[in-house]
Amino acid sequence: MYTATGTKTIDKDQFIAEFTPLVKRIAYHMMTRLPASVQVDDLIQAGMIGLLDAINRYEGSYGRQFESYAAQRIRGSILDELREADWLPRSIRKKMRRIEAAVNLLEQRNGCAPNELDLAKELDMSLEEYHETLQSARGAQLIYYEDFQQDDEEPFLDRLFIDSEGDPLNALLDENFRNQLIAAIDNLPPREKQMMGMHYEQEMNLREIGEVLGVSESRVCQLHTQAIARLRSRLRNL
Repeated sequence: MYTATGTKTIDKDQFIAEFTPLVKRIAYHMMTRLPASVQVDDLIQAGMIGLLDAINRYEGSYGRQFESYAAQRIRGSILDELREADWLPRSIRKKMRRIEAAVNLLEQRNGCAPNELDLAKELDMSLEEYHETLQSARGAQLIYYEDFQQDDEEPFLDRLFIDSEGDPLNALLDENFRNQLIAAIDNLPPREKQMMGMHYEQEMNLREIGEVLGVSESRVCQLHTQAIARLRSRLRNL
């Protein structure tokens, strides 16, 4: 169908039906690297908003070029949703990235995992300030939404994933990522390694882990945050 000016119109419903699988493929691909608290349906809903925006804005021919354009808009819309839902303040994430950088620097310099005193000194903090920073970052995850951004360089976790062709099961079982993560956890300091095993393998909460280790729940929280910083630093360098 054409308008009075000769411009071809599009059937939005047809395009929505045709490109909905693309939305789901992108959502599931991103979902594999997000915390379990994130619901894939929310990502798909955000992606559909991006698809509609792409259909309304696009001015070229509706072929391969449109699919590439739509994928960018879908991804951007999902990132916006993640940004709005992100519970960790940007200031705390910035501090976490400083800790990750300090971990990396000291490991490269000394050839071993730095202890808390070394990290606090490198960050020009007192040990108490360092512990407060770890405590304030409670809920830190391996992945933040910024890790999907491609403004500067390839997202560090994208390097660890093979092409799963959009299949969420294949992506979840990505052997390369799992092997790298297992190796990184295995190289954590003994107490942090034990804590991560109890938390993620035995599904113990922080209070229960504290009882086993003989420390407070807040101390377990600090150890968890520090372990996450170590893992992110090591995965980033692979």
